[in-house]
Amino acid sequence: MSSNALYTDLSAYYDLMCADIDYQAQSHSVRRLHQLFGNQGRNHLDLACGTGPHVRHFLDFGYCSAGLDINQPMLDIAQQRCPEAHFSRQDMADFKAEQPLDLITCFLYSIHYNAGLDELGDCLASAHAALAEGGVLCFNAVDKHKIDNRSFVRHRVEHDGSLFAFGSGWYYGGEGERQALRLSIEKTTAGQTQTWHDEHPMVALSFAELQAQLEPYFEVQVFEHDYQRIAPWDGASGNALFVCVRRQTI
Repeated sequence: MSSNALYTDLSAYYDLMCADIDYQAQSHSVRRLHQLFGNQGRNHLDLACGTGPHVRHFLDFGYCSAGLDINQPMLDIAQQRCPEAHFSRQDMADFKAEQPLDLITCFLYSIHYNAGLDELGDCLASAHAALAEGGVLCFNAVDKHKIDNRSFVRHRVEHDGSLFAFGSGWYYGGEGERQALRLSIEKTTAGQTQTWHDEHPMVALSFAELQAQLEPYFEVQVFEHDYQRIAPWDGASGNALFVCVRRQTI
């Protein structure tokens, strides 16, 4: 089963798959970072928005929020969740904004969904072009050299008479610009279990490589991957939050 088929076929279960994610804490943390480093504007776009939970929180914060994703079934759910928001089906490697943006977010490591380093560079260029003066791009990322292929996160949730078991973990082969997000989903209903396994190809890079990609476009601050507090990245952990303020010229 391809990654797109998995997300299309199971888009109705996507929120269950992410049930252990604290969307409110993530959104609030990034709002605080935007207040500290941004231009105080309220035009916001969420890249790879999925079913729109982060967009919902930014709308509730008072932002004029929008989202984009490549998967239409996900966007259909997002539109139901956020009827006042605008959603568009676009590839984040080459997206266009209808008006200058003050904040662009990309949560859940989704910046890695760019197909390769060239596409990531295109995405960063698109973000720079879309941001207003003093605008901020904020996302989280993982350093390919710090990936533990043995680590796999799991959780279970009951829904509509079925028990779902979800698992996910990074995999990096040790060289090149390709890593993977490996997923497993089990759905048990009346003693019968269905199982899906999938592997999402994603771009792999070190934080040094990422900084080099960002430097022509942004002034970059790097923070610990902790949505409960704002702390500078310690230089050792393999996950971090990147807060990128638009440079005026490149």
